[in-house]
Amino acid sequence: MWCLLPKFGDFPSVSRLAGGKTVIALACFLAIQGYATAADLPNDKPQLVVHPAERTASALSTAVLGVAKAGKRIVSVGDHGAVLLSDDDGAHFRQAESVPIGSMLTAVHFTDEKRGWAVGQWGAILRTDDGGETWKVQRVDLANDRPLFSVYFKSVQEGWAVGLWSLMLHTTNGGATWDVVTLPPPPGSKKADINLNSIFADEKGDLFISAERGIVLKSSDAGKSWTYVNTGYAGSFWSGVALKDGTVLVGGLRGSIYRSADEGATWSNVSSNLHSSVTDLVQQSNGAVVGVALDGVSLLSKDDGKTFVGVQRSDRMPLTAVTETHDGKLVLFSDSGPVKE
Repeated sequence: MWCLLPKFGDFPSVSRLAGGKTVIALACFLAIQGYATAADLPNDKPQLVVHPAERTASALSTAVLGVAKAGKRIVSVGDHGAVLLSDDDGAHFRQAESVPIGSMLTAVHFTDEKRGWAVGQWGAILRTDDGGETWKVQRVDLANDRPLFSVYFKSVQEGWAVGLWSLMLHTTNGGATWDVVTLPPPPGSKKADINLNSIFADEKGDLFISAERGIVLKSSDAGKSWTYVNTGYAGSFWSGVALKDGTVLVGGLRGSIYRSADEGATWSNVSSNLHSSVTDLVQQSNGAVVGVALDGVSLLSKDDGKTFVGVQRSDRMPLTAVTETHDGKLVLFSDSGPVKE
């Protein structure tokens, strides 16, 4: 899962580079400062004081980083702990009643119309049992700001959360407790230290994680073991989706999209002619694949991801997430909240 820079201490919530592009991940900031791994972080870093997310009108225009469906309800999460809900197919959004943490939330996943989980900065994991109206903290690591970038539950009981520097957590009791999963080092490395950006599953139940260095992780045994798959690309993948026919797609930097038709064994480049970094990929109920990207780019494939056609908004608004309503309508999100067409 890709991540905007969080707004805590000296970390700006959204930083602009030349050309109006949004800085991609917390890892970028750390790398610029010379912190290559978690062990390099300064010992005197300030501790987080947990405060609830503020209920404010500005929440409706804050950056959204993740979205999920809770039945017919749309639930998005983003900067400052903002959780936005829509019960009318994205026509209107309102803020959740209660979110116990006001730091950035990066991803959200629901197993049904009531039960869902959100993850974010400081390794926070939140759970809701009422469709996103109210949330409770299941985990937060005040000593180490290792953000979680993505969360996936295969059932109400079992799920995974992944994030910075190969952080992987696993639960078998609905998130009441979380265990750290120690991953093997990638080939050619001495330790597991890559960012795990988006975790998802295919129809068989195999798990995939889009990551850095052109790497995709795969588990065929319900997360008991993981293998590293090299796609042939050298950059980061932020998003991924498994299609109904078993095809796996991952997208990321500079508009890169890679496709596997053999359960991740081999990969081919199916990028479009637009080179804006891909932040989200989804398959619609009609089978079409939709992607969104920075610089206002939307991507469409009608052939199971073999080819993509892109269009760009005139305002070049950075698009961060996308979902489909029950009647097939697309709802887009940006660094300024839900997109109003």
